[in-house]
Amino acid sequence: MRELSWAALWAGLTAFVWHAFGAVPLHIGVSEQLGLTTAQTSSWIFIVWFSGAVSTIAASIYFRQPIPITWTIPGLVYLGTLSNRFTFEELVGANLIAGLLLLALGISGIGGKIMRWLPLPIVMGMFAGSILEYVTRMVTAAVADVAIAGTTVGCYLLGRLINNPRLPPVGLAVTGGGISVALVGAVSVGTVDWALPAVVMPGMNFSISAVIAVSLPMVVMAMGLGNIQGLGFLMAQGYSVPVNAVSTIVGLNSVVNALFGGHAATVARTGVAILASPDAGPISGRYWAAVIAAALTIVLACASTPVASLLNVLPKNYVLALAGVAIISSLQDALEKSFGRKLSFGALVGFVVAATPFAIFGITSAFWAIIAGVLASAIAERQQLLDFWNEGRASNDRLQPTQTARG
Repeated sequence: MRELSWAALWAGLTAFVWHAFGAVPLHIGVSEQLGLTTAQTSSWIFIVWFSGAVSTIAASIYFRQPIPITWTIPGLVYLGTLSNRFTFEELVGANLIAGLLLLALGISGIGGKIMRWLPLPIVMGMFAGSILEYVTRMVTAAVADVAIAGTTVGCYLLGRLINNPRLPPVGLAVTGGGISVALVGAVSVGTVDWALPAVVMPGMNFSISAVIAVSLPMVVMAMGLGNIQGLGFLMAQGYSVPVNAVSTIVGLNSVVNALFGGHAATVARTGVAILASPDAGPISGRYWAAVIAAALTIVLACASTPVASLLNVLPKNYVLALAGVAIISSLQDALEKSFGRKLSFGALVGFVVAATPFAIFGITSAFWAIIAGVLASAIAERQQLLDFWNEGRASNDRLQPTQTARG
């Protein structure tokens, strides 16, 4: 307890607020897009939040490091784009395969090495193209319904203008849009279910096309956009990070999540940036920030049923607007990483292909976007591609610290 500081306390509260207002609206939007029932959504929300929170508390206290384990937001968004291509049962089966792959990669200790064969700029270009429709639907909703969706987007922009960490833009969007819903009287007839979480094991279907289109990209997003970047930030702060142990925990969480309708876990990049930064207090006590954020997250997980029941109450345009504003920062980050400097042509090809909805042999455009992007870079940016692979090999060599030390 002597390592607990006010700075760690506020960092934990800040991370929780970001999770609650940044991720929950997006989760509701994706669930609505997939057409899930209240029970399915409740089980999904509960398991990914609860399993991640428990693992965060255990790992952070044991290793004395802020190790926030949550779920991959890019993976969630990507699943939403596949709503009209695969059934929910096929998505669940593909998520289970992804979890088993993550577990195997974590146990074997070779998870980080595979990332050098999948250039991050091209992967991010694919991701940006896949999620573009969220933003376009938000714009369409705002134009069609200025009173509700337009107000929601306007409050988000106001939050960006104020630029105060205590007033998160998505939080203002949730509040302002909710007030407009109440004033307009657009709430559907129905009641919020205040029951405990509905934890159910959904049916599973396994198909080759779903495994290729879902499982492989999910592994890339969980590892490349979460584990490698998040753990790399911890190393930059001076921690001796137990890479293989954390990767194994992420794999176990991913398997458990899939069994109850959830998707892949990951190390939270944004969470690490908040919880492991110098603003979170002395380096020896920053793990308390992760513990506090995770403890509050357990409360959120236990409220998954009333949260899920909002799907039956809130107007669709409000949900679309919230999903759009919640994804803007991810889209901006993806575009910046795609078209920063290197492999920009391959990233552009991946973006265009992923933004075009089609399927070949039952495999969706997101998979072909990565293939097309790598081929485009091999043709037009061959030396940059070789340099990227060489740099990735060197980075993976650095991500192999000993696993015996506890931070």
